Amino acid sequence: MNTKRIRYLHTLGPHGTNLESAAHEWLHRRGVDGEVELHTSLETALDAVPDDGEHALVACAVYPALHTLTFGNLHRLHMVDSFVMPTHNMVLASAGAVAPHTVSTHPAPVGLVPEGAEARLVLSNSQAAIDCAAGLTEGCVTTIVAAERHGLRVLRDFGPVPMVFTIHQVCGLDTADDRLQSAGALR
Repeated sequence: MNTKRIRYLHTLGPHGTNLESAAHEWLHRRGVDGEVELHTSLETALDAVPDDGEHALVACAVYPALHTLTFGNLHRLHMVDSFVMPTHNMVLASAGAVAPHTVSTHPAPVGLVPEGAEARLVLSNSQAAIDCAAGLTEGCVTTIVAAERHGLRVLRDFGPVPMVFTIHQVCGLDTADDRLQSAGALR
């Protein structure tokens, strides 16, 4: 695969996710004037992406079911890069509750939900903050960026988490690089 062809990165939204930041960072590190498009899940992103090699998915090593997404799409999804970058500070926040009984969270950081609180799973850290601000839950595990954007009070700051982010170029077998074919990665 030729990462120089990648101009469009697709990842998890809404605005304020760690994956959005990672996508912009990857473009910045490469000096690429590209675009980042946000989706409700990586699965829906993959459904919307053309197989032309100019598009890629940005994921993280702890994204639930990344293995299923990867191995279920070997015919068009090719991991071409990875890098370590700290996440935004991960926080427990609320719109007012000091000890929330219900907490919106993405499945990845569910381990940060306080003991005794009910975790309500959502599709992203940003969505957790949106749901909390809307009163759907008393608290949320989210990023500091999303908590501030939605006017939430930080109850506990877990700090940044060093994270592995992965870049998956989307291209069909007919556009795959000869190097992958000769290495046996494509059949």
